[in-house]
Amino acid sequence: MSRAATLPEIERDAPIPTYFKVGGRADRMARPATIEELQACLIAEPDLRVLGDGANLLVDDAGVSELVVKLDHPTFRGVEINESTGVVTAGGGADLAKLIHACVRTGLAGIEGLIGIPASLGGAAFMNAGGSYGQIADAVKSVAALNKQGEIVRIARENIAFAYRTSGLFDLVIIEVELQLTPGDPDAARNRLKEIMDQKARTQPLAAKTCGCVFRNPILRHDLEGIGKAHERVGAGLLIDRAGGKGLACGPCAVSERHANFIETSDGSTAADILCLIEKVQKLVQSRFDVHLETEVVVWRRTS
Repeated sequence: MSRAATLPEIERDAPIPTYFKVGGRADRMARPATIEELQACLIAEPDLRVLGDGANLLVDDAGVSELVVKLDHPTFRGVEINESTGVVTAGGGADLAKLIHACVRTGLAGIEGLIGIPASLGGAAFMNAGGSYGQIADAVKSVAALNKQGEIVRIARENIAFAYRTSGLFDLVIIEVELQLTPGDPDAARNRLKEIMDQKARTQPLAAKTCGCVFRNPILRHDLEGIGKAHERVGAGLLIDRAGGKGLACGPCAVSERHANFIETSDGSTAADILCLIEKVQKLVQSRFDVHLETEVVVWRRTS
């Protein structure tokens, strides 16, 4: 493979779009149009960063020096749905919400519980996106990805180390995900989707500028009265709420009054404000309950 012939155009000082709508820029960004161009990017820079939907991401105000690859070309966003078998094959760059609606229209059930989680399909699989209504690991049949050498590998579900908010696919760039869904009645699937959307609209700030949940739900090391028993996983939002964290602010960003595991930003917010607020929340919960909250949102920082 000729590296010079297959490398895509490199954008300089490129904005990195995220749901927070704050943060720094990429020194270099590429938008490969083919698998070969993506392979060339990996061969040239194995430690590149992959930008999905920008939902579960906070970029430090200083930006990043590594090559950022955005898989938004139609090559990486295609969707094939087999209504009779329930097998869905989609590119890693496919929009998760659009994919869910497409599956529901054909009566396929199994991922409607993920509605409201902003993500690309590849990003959702990489972090094993999920919530109260299930996780994407429950529907994954296989994943196709590129390793750091630019080689294509396909991994069956039983060989993927899915766990809470992780897949173990750390050194891979996901280019395609195969899902096994359950064929059924489109009306029933639509009703189920509507119920979940209505519930999330009542309990989450879906219209605000957020990244989704900021913190991972922790496993308690000791009993907490009215919250949970030792060794149980409990909601980070519940802990923040009980600690009095709703409304806590740094600059123009604040912990949501609707759901305490969301940080809402407004005009003038910076990544530094959000990082400050994350630290404030962690200290508050640590002080009140002796529980350390780990971030679910991924933070990109400049390394050189």
